[in-house]
Amino acid sequence: MHKDLVEKIKNDPNYQELVSKRSSFSLKLTIAMLVVYFAFILTIAFDPSLLGTPLSEGSVTTVGIPVGMAVIVFAFVVTGIYTKRANSEFDDLTNKIKDAVKEH
Repeated sequence: MHKDLVEKIKNDPNYQELVSKRSSFSLKLTIAMLVVYFAFILTIAFDPSLLGTPLSEGSVTTVGIPVGMAVIVFAFVVTGIYTKRANSEFDDLTNKIKDAVKEH
C-alpha cells in the first residue's frame, strides 16, 4: 500500500511541477546568494583597500561595514522571497497533491 501511494504521488503532474519549480527557483536564489557572498569575499581577498576605505575623511567606519551589512540583508531578503513563494505557490501545489491522494 505504501509503495503504491509513493508511486501515485511521484506520477502526479502537480508533484512533478512542484519539484521542478521548487528546484529551479531555489537554485536561482542559491546562485544569487553565492555570487553576492563570493564577490564580497573575493573583494576582501584581492582588493582589501577598497573595502578598507573610510566612508568619510577621519571616519573610523569603512566601506566594508555597510557592504557586509548589505550582504547579510540580502540573505534575509532571499530567504523572505523563497518563504513568500513557498507559502503561496508551492503550498498550493502541495495541497493539490494531498487532495488528489485523499480522493483515491
